[in-house]
Amino acid sequence: MECDDIHKQFKNIGGWEQTADERDAYFKLFKFVDFKRAFSFMTSIAMKAEQINHHPEWENVYNKVKITLTTHDVGGVSKLDYEMAIFAEKYFKNFSKF
Repeated sequence: MECDDIHKQFKNIGGWEQTADERDAYFKLFKFVDFKRAFSFMTSIAMKAEQINHHPEWENVYNKVKITLTTHDVGGVSKLDYEMAIFAEKYFKNFSKF
């Protein structure tokens, strides 16, 4: 997937926005009913990140998790970022059912 294609793909995933800084990166804020679910979600994402050796930037405050995706090695978004975004979306749907 080339860079332009990845940007088009990110636009097809709901809620992911380009960062306001000068980096080539996307972010999304996920909200949960409580800290336990937010932390469980982060744990699932962390396991996937270890599996594919691609680690997101993130912030957690109580029931909110902000994930920022970029590939530092290439200086912008890559197919790994898209893969992580799709994974995060899938798991968020699982956690938001509770």
